[in-house]
Amino acid sequence: KLGLTAVPSHKVREVRSPMPGLVLEIQVTEGQEVHRDEPILILEAMKMENAIPTPEAGKVKEIKVKVDDKVSTDQVLMVLE
Repeated sequence: KLGLTAVPSHKVREVRSPMPGLVLEIQVTEGQEVHRDEPILILEAMKMENAIPTPEAGKVKEIKVKVDDKVSTDQVLMVLE
């Protein structure tokens, strides 16, 4: 068995920044239910606006950034429960 049908056993609970940039807009609030791949914030990087999606469905537990924050690559933006 090659494990090609294996499902990951852990869930991603942190939404991290894929690149350095500036938070332009936060589209969710703490306590809100979100679906997988739903855009949760807009990050400006290299003069382009990028919608950052959720990696998993869940509930927003904590938002760790605010509008106009500068973020670095791999920085935690939000925590899901």
